[in-house]
Amino acid sequence: MSSPTESRRYSTALLLPLFSVALFAQHAPLLQLPYFWDEAGYYIPAARDLLLTGSVIPHSTPSNAHPPLVMAYLALAWKLIGFSPVVTRTAMLLIAALSLLGVFRLAQRVANTEVAIGSVICTACYPVFFSQGSLAHVDLAAAGFTFWGMLAYVEHRRFGTALWFSLAVLTKETAILAPLALFGWELLSCRGPWPGLNSAGKEGHGPCPVVTRLALLVPLVPLGIWYGYHYLQTGFVFGNPEFFRYNVQATLRPLRIVLALGLRWWQVMGYLNLYFLTVATVLAMFRPPVRDGFEERERIALRVQFAFLAVILTYVLAMAVVGGAALSRYLLPVIPLIIIVCVSTLRRRVRMWWAVVGVVTLTFVVAWFVNPPYGFSFEDNLAYRDYIRLHQGAETYLEARYPMSRILTAWPASDEISRPYLGYVTRPMRVVRIDDFTAEQLLAANDLRSRFDVAVVFSTKYEPPHPWFERWRAWQQWKAEFFGYHRDVPPVAAAQLLGGQIVYEQHIKNQWVAVIEMERVEEAAKRPRRCHSEERSDEESALYCRSLALLGMTTSK
Repeated sequence: MSSPTESRRYSTALLLPLFSVALFAQHAPLLQLPYFWDEAGYYIPAARDLLLTGSVIPHSTPSNAHPPLVMAYLALAWKLIGFSPVVTRTAMLLIAALSLLGVFRLAQRVANTEVAIGSVICTACYPVFFSQGSLAHVDLAAAGFTFWGMLAYVEHRRFGTALWFSLAVLTKETAILAPLALFGWELLSCRGPWPGLNSAGKEGHGPCPVVTRLALLVPLVPLGIWYGYHYLQTGFVFGNPEFFRYNVQATLRPLRIVLALGLRWWQVMGYLNLYFLTVATVLAMFRPPVRDGFEERERIALRVQFAFLAVILTYVLAMAVVGGAALSRYLLPVIPLIIIVCVSTLRRRVRMWWAVVGVVTLTFVVAWFVNPPYGFSFEDNLAYRDYIRLHQGAETYLEARYPMSRILTAWPASDEISRPYLGYVTRPMRVVRIDDFTAEQLLAANDLRSRFDVAVVFSTKYEPPHPWFERWRAWQQWKAEFFGYHRDVPPVAAAQLLGGQIVYEQHIKNQWVAVIEMERVEEAAKRPRRCHSEERSDEESALYCRSLALLGMTTSK
């Protein structure tokens, strides 16, 4: 393990600009993209409210009780430079660069500079870190502060430990998991046979001062103050009732917890080609350590590895219990810890370890562009760019052709066309909202025919061409019951169900969007609802027929 002096051999004044430039080069084509999904749904409106009113409690969107540090940072950037996606994404990339520097410093401190370089390259290219780098979410920022908190903890800097973890919890409340996990590990290790770290960073049986444990509990104070203030202002502690129900109350079911636990382990061990790294590490464990001269290459101190493991286990278990959407970005604070341990193991046991890390990095970059053969969130690779481009095209067409029309659609398009500051339209349009584009929702929308003139339908879930578990009916049922899964009706079938005709349609990599113009009621009534049509594929026809049959509608074969 390198000493603190060696760890700072490369100055922050050099590394932070270097990482910033590298990230800007990665994201240059993405900086002007409009806001996407949860950005548009919560974080940008909340930060904009803070900019306009000075209130840390949003009023244009229901408060989710997320601490306001990132929103305040964005509001300050907009105040100083101007309100635009370029400013927002630039500001978030600076946080991503600081996070990468935290990964570098932590890896350099617990291992060496070679491991730090390999870990930073893998982390920067891992698809979830890459895609989140310029998005206005809070998870990557919370992860970055957590890395710096872990570094301060390893170096026995109590004030730094308390400060960095406090910044993390003021970024996102779930960041409290890391210091609590380390606190639990401190209690366990001080009473067990595990070696501690002496002042030189080597394994030994050093003391376990109480002040170290107290520093890990300090972040509870600012988090408690924030929740107390939020309660006084809104009457709710943990966000609006719907947010709390979706993310906590609805998740506390034994079967869901078991299924979510499996998903979380997959996300930290194999998701989006991460299995190339973890499998290579497992195989490397069967090899003896490489010798440089007469000495074996050093490993990360066992106590540090166990501390990392405590944080990883705590996050995986906690995220299996809470969180309505099992998003991989929630695990960003721990995935780089796994990467650091894996890269260190490869260096210790494989002489050509750089080649292995290079192959792993290449698979990560491939995953930016190639969607996996299983369902995943658009925000986890460049699928989010495809989503934005599809919606930009459709909503530009919509505004040009139907500027005064009433639009039927679902979230987040409902926000995109009613809030011009999100970057999709130049003036707000009237919206009639439905929950999704299932057959049931679209047929129910027929009761609202007098309230809308045009519909915008789009894919809300990624449907792989050849999904791994499509034939396992139980898994499909569990996804629908526990994780909000549904099947969007394809555009042609959606037009039939709504009684309209498609006037605009675009597809990119199994994502699609369509604009449907409504026919007059008399004309729609004359059109037969045929299950099978040359306009639909066999799969679309089968889904359409099942939709009509389920709802008791007559079909013409």
